[in-house]
Amino acid sequence: MRHVVFVVPYALDATLRFVRAAVELRSEGIALGVVSNDAPDRFPARLRERFDAFERVQNALDPDELVAGVRGAAAQLGGRVDRLIGILEPLQESLAEARRRLGIEGMAPETARNFRDKAHMKEMLRAGGIPCARHHLSSTVEEAVSFGRDSGYPLVVKPPAGAGGKNTFRVENEEELAGYLRSAPPRPEAPVLLEEFLSGEEFSFDSVTLGGSHVFHSVSEYTPTPLEVLRNPWIQWNVLLPRDVSGPEYEEIHQVGPHALDVLGMDTGITPLEWFRRADGTIAVSEVAARPPGAQITSLLGYAHDADFYQAWIRIVSLDRFDVPERRFAAGAASLRGQGDGRVAAIHGLGRAQEELGDLVFEADLPRPGQPKSGSYEGEGYVILRHPDTERVRHGLARLVSLLRVEMA
Repeated sequence: MRHVVFVVPYALDATLRFVRAAVELRSEGIALGVVSNDAPDRFPARLRERFDAFERVQNALDPDELVAGVRGAAAQLGGRVDRLIGILEPLQESLAEARRRLGIEGMAPETARNFRDKAHMKEMLRAGGIPCARHHLSSTVEEAVSFGRDSGYPLVVKPPAGAGGKNTFRVENEEELAGYLRSAPPRPEAPVLLEEFLSGEEFSFDSVTLGGSHVFHSVSEYTPTPLEVLRNPWIQWNVLLPRDVSGPEYEEIHQVGPHALDVLGMDTGITPLEWFRRADGTIAVSEVAARPPGAQITSLLGYAHDADFYQAWIRIVSLDRFDVPERRFAAGAASLRGQGDGRVAAIHGLGRAQEELGDLVFEADLPRPGQPKSGSYEGEGYVILRHPDTERVRHGLARLVSLLRVEMA
């Protein structure tokens, strides 16, 4: 029996998908403990009644509290924890530090920093010969302005430990950079990361690493780039997993992606690596995260392979096991973003979309009247399509975002 503690700071829907998968794998030899900021009653009863341990803490991101919480869960599990896991990117360094203090196998703090500190990450990638954006970690306004003048515009500015596009902005010139720096002045203890703006097509290279061996690779296409979506509230966003990702257009990333993971020290897990293909055909790595991919990609991987990738992640990080599936379908997600501010008032175009595309729909989470506006580029809801023909899915996604309109009021 493998004793696994899953750190779930908050019982959010996206995290609960992984928790459900962990609960379902108790029959495969997993005893499951949960550490959370939330009270047990925030978890669905059908889940919490199957937990083998539960410990509440005030702040799971604090390594001291996390260690105490894991010790409490360990006492309920018979005194032993074999694996300590969690999916949130801001949690990874705290998990690694707790593992170190408690002697639990898994990613070390030094490796977690490679993935979490984006400036440090790019230094490592560049030293390893991985093509990536020019960057500078600026602790003063003068440093930031100097880098902008030397590098040229546009630039991307963001916190060095950002995730999912949060607090990430594109600045077109020195005046816009100065405005950003006035609102968030960099300091030695709170620097700002400036990067060359990479233009072109953006993708995610999603892979499985097991014991240092890269055993599975996938590619997801973003349309348009997430940063462009954040800058333009009217744009809808799609992600597509083509059925065949073995063509020459992906040959370079199939070489660069695993090498980047080796440079950063990835040993075991599912990792999303975001990369660009420039207009001249060259590629550049944007960043890598040491956690499962977001933006519905974990679901899409499952639909494309007729496999449960939520359970796959649990098996990988808890049982050191992964069965490589056959890719049988193309799959894609259309994000539904409300137009305007306020709350969801109505969804227009559902009837026409159902008539045209109903046979392709495999999952949908439609915005609900009264739902508040999301601050994410993923919007207020999504629809997932699947079909053996990649172009059918690509066309279907384009039609969805042209037909459906989420009205805010």
